[in-house]
Amino acid sequence: MTLLLDPQQRSVRPSWHVFFFHTLRYVLAPFLFVSSGFFTSNFIMSGHYTWPRTSRVFVLTLTLLILAYEFIYKDHTVRSASSDRAFNAVLYSCMIPYALGVLMMLGLAKL
Repeated sequence: MTLLLDPQQRSVRPSWHVFFFHTLRYVLAPFLFVSSGFFTSNFIMSGHYTWPRTSRVFVLTLTLLILAYEFIYKDHTVRSASSDRAFNAVLYSCMIPYALGVLMMLGLAKL
């Protein structure tokens, strides 16, 4: 359940909420998405499609979608009350790092 707070109540949040939000958005999420993009593209390029590896990639992808929606998009929507700004947060914190991870794997494959 999401509770929408008015601007006066937003400032009442404890400081560790703000610290956790910024740490998650600027440090943890980009690191997870870069490494996951690398791992997923490695799986696709390897050609070894076994059930255990496929299920790991499927669960990883599902986990990334939940992380992006619950902890980045939804939390940013509550904070800014704008879906455009929330989409930009997902773009810069999740989609671009994931693409960088894929490009890193493609770059290593070319070597």
